Amino acid sequence: MTLQIFLCLLIPLLGTALGASCVFFMKKELGGPVKRSLSGFAGGVMVAASIWSLIIPSMEQSKEMGKFSFVPAFVGFWAGILFLLLLDSVIPHLHVDSVKAEGPVSKLKRSTMMVLAVTLHNLPEGMAVGVVFAGFLSSNTLISAGGVLALAIGIAIQNFPEGAIVSMPLCAEGKSKWKAFFEGFLSGVVEPVGALLTIYAAGLVVPAMPYLLSFAAGAMIYVVVEELIPEMSEGEHMNLGVIMFSFGFTLMMALDVALG
Repeated sequence: MTLQIFLCLLIPLLGTALGASCVFFMKKELGGPVKRSLSGFAGGVMVAASIWSLIIPSMEQSKEMGKFSFVPAFVGFWAGILFLLLLDSVIPHLHVDSVKAEGPVSKLKRSTMMVLAVTLHNLPEGMAVGVVFAGFLSSNTLISAGGVLALAIGIAIQNFPEGAIVSMPLCAEGKSKWKAFFEGFLSGVVEPVGALLTIYAAGLVVPAMPYLLSFAAGAMIYVVVEELIPEMSEGEHMNLGVIMFSFGFTLMMALDVALG
């Protein structure tokens, strides 16, 4: 079982590492249309994962509450939103292509704050994988091994462009390819860490599983609305971001249903 946990947590991190490795064989920084497409794709995956892998299971696990089965999902979702809002306010970070940093005033380097921005983005994804895996470990019949695998693969797929989006600009700013790769990879390390902490917390409070599932969903939706949708819409108007959002959404939906 320990090996299963390790492999499950490694899959999303592998996606980040592969994306960060683009710095070794791509000469130019990602163009605006490409970035918008990748942001849209990542947003679609995260929204679909939030619904099929987290919110729906949260409500299904609360069926004994009858007409109030939505309450754990409602409460957990808002807790996730407020948690990310808090982190967004207290951690200095800088989104790719942004001029002004967010959070408290800091003397941190631009590259460091860019890594922190993606780290904030990745934390909810790690929590999502962790809480779904915790549900499976607790012998919850509503969460299958296939469902865990589908979520891990979906997160890994959308982590690939994220790794590239971090490492490529760092290299363009003058950092060596290896250092840019390492910092891109480092931004994804928070995912297995967040997943492990969530698995541990869920093991202590199994009855809180519906709340934890929707908590991860709320945190991911916060990232989509606060970061990814603005990124896929900035610059000259084009529909590519919307198309890629839809593709990411349907891909994640298909993975969850087919493997779950």
